[in-house]
Amino acid sequence: MLEDQMQLASPTPLARSLGVAGVLFLTLSVTTPASSVFVIVPGMLQVAGTGAIWATLIAAVVCVATAYIYAELSSAWPVAGGEYVMVAQMLGPMAGFVMLGINIFNNLIFLPVAGLGIREVLAGVIPSVPQVPTAIVVVGACTLIGLLNIKVNALVTGLFLLVEVAALFAVTAYGLVDIRHNPLTFLTAPLVEQGGALVPASLTSIGVAASIAIFAFNGYGAAVYFGEEMHEAPNRIARSIMWALVWTLLLEGVPLVAALAGAVDLPSLLASPNPFGELATRVGGERAGQLIAFGVALAIVNAIIAWVLACARFFYSTARDGSWGGPFDRWMLAIHPRWQSPWLGTLFVGGVGMLLCFLPLRLLEVWSGAGLIAIYAGIAIAAIVGRRSGKTAHARYRMPLYPLAPIVTLIALVMITWATWFDLDEGRPAIIATIVQIAIAAAYYWLVLRRRRWDAVIPS
Repeated sequence: MLEDQMQLASPTPLARSLGVAGVLFLTLSVTTPASSVFVIVPGMLQVAGTGAIWATLIAAVVCVATAYIYAELSSAWPVAGGEYVMVAQMLGPMAGFVMLGINIFNNLIFLPVAGLGIREVLAGVIPSVPQVPTAIVVVGACTLIGLLNIKVNALVTGLFLLVEVAALFAVTAYGLVDIRHNPLTFLTAPLVEQGGALVPASLTSIGVAASIAIFAFNGYGAAVYFGEEMHEAPNRIARSIMWALVWTLLLEGVPLVAALAGAVDLPSLLASPNPFGELATRVGGERAGQLIAFGVALAIVNAIIAWVLACARFFYSTARDGSWGGPFDRWMLAIHPRWQSPWLGTLFVGGVGMLLCFLPLRLLEVWSGAGLIAIYAGIAIAAIVGRRSGKTAHARYRMPLYPLAPIVTLIALVMITWATWFDLDEGRPAIIATIVQIAIAAAYYWLVLRRRRWDAVIPS
């Protein structure tokens, strides 16, 4: 028992080997702009039509505000645990562990959701590809890659990212080959497809699409998970976060405008479940469409690799805090002597992800819930409390125009929650799932961790 306590008190630290570029590559891989464009943005077009441009601009404002919050709090605590450490420092251990609980669900469920989604991307190219076996193989292979040194993984994800960016550049070029619509009209007179015709888009539809866009842009805050492996992280991590957001906005926003501007049949494009793939096939030919599909599938694989890395480091942090007890904490803290990675934690994350691939995709999507709303709200409140109490005074980065960023974020989250609650098919079940997650985490803290005086550890 004494040996266990000593290992938890002073575990082998993660090796610092990353610079701004390495963390940026990993973070952009988590945001995976190509899969957002091909998988999420079509939903925005179906909901709001050309009003998706307004939705993108609104979401960009909200995400810039949230990125400022991430940048300030991450420069104060560049800890592998991420958001739960920030919230624990500002709002207390119970709030911190509730945030930890929400993150566990979101972090683990992302892997099977992404893996199962690869079949949908490749369905037009390889119709017979099996969904579950493909997902299991992909998640397993990504887990093995995740065992390698973080610097090697930054290089691997960087190379995959080049393919992803090339695919997005190709789609943009295909849209701009023959511009048929003035992009300004998308702002002055947004239209949505309805029964094969175009009708004016409503403010409500644009608002719903904006909430979708916020989810599509999410991922820039994942830089903090790699903070303990970054040289001079307090001084540099904000730069990685802000650059990740800038590139995400450009790589997702520009192809959207280009596709709309070059649409031959605008109503068909707005109603299509695969508008960007169809654009590539129409302009570049069938082979181009197939290559784009493979590029998007590779982008999803890249995101899974990066998320395995981030999630393993998240569990390393939770184990350092003594969140689980017994041998599990020791396993999550084990650092490979050669690869300098939390190798048992990586295998655990990948193994759970593979098992979850057997669950229905719809169930996984519901249980991923509206956790992002709770996470954004938690860090926004933490940023306000940190400024008022002076606990973030040591942060090397200070968000401009404070308190504008957290106020904008909180107002946007209230509006998104309101709109989500009235979506009876997906939105309301997602919010209920998140409430259940919060209840489970709070109960575990109250019944188990409170008597242990659990708190988030800040490594020296």
